[in-house]
Amino acid sequence: MVDPIVCKKCLTKVLMDRGSNLNILYVDTLDAMRIPQSELRPVNSPFHGVIPGVQAYPLGQIDLPVTFGDCANFCMEVLTFEVVDFLRSYHAILGWPCYAKFMVIPNYTYLELNMLGPNCVITMGSTFSHAYMYDREHYELTTAIVNSTELPKLRNVVALVVPDCNEPTSTSAFRPIEETKVVEVDPSDPTKTVWIRIKLWPK
Repeated sequence: MVDPIVCKKCLTKVLMDRGSNLNILYVDTLDAMRIPQSELRPVNSPFHGVIPGVQAYPLGQIDLPVTFGDCANFCMEVLTFEVVDFLRSYHAILGWPCYAKFMVIPNYTYLELNMLGPNCVITMGSTFSHAYMYDREHYELTTAIVNSTELPKLRNVVALVVPDCNEPTSTSAFRPIEETKVVEVDPSDPTKTVWIRIKLWPK
């Protein structure tokens, strides 16, 4: 977690995600920065990874100056952001294009990021408690979004393929393999069973 200055506004909840191929700015953040959406460039390229199996289209792209450091030692570069209309737990997400442009060196042990400034090394980061709190908030929001999309699809598939929900499902995603057997977990309750594989590996 870092707090860069983006277009003269200090954003206090920005995630540095080295696994992301994009710099993402949420439309709520854009509106809070009082940047009109008319300044967005149209884009027709979708991206993936937000919800499994679903592609997402950004509202547009925008180039904004991003500054790390303080008035005595700072580094500023212009980054391209994909502006998206998603529920958010962060103000923005900076991906590997930001790492490459600022030549950021991460230190995962101390949750710090280092980059070369004009006078000395610029160090950014967050406390473990803040990082855990923000990660937990983002996890809960992501889980809610995925569940709201995936669970209705799963219920429809189960209802069509398996009229009796007490029987094992025969969908391709949840169909048990042929070399399995049913084992009772609780002998006093025959409904509590699990499926295990008959031919297990020697180890």
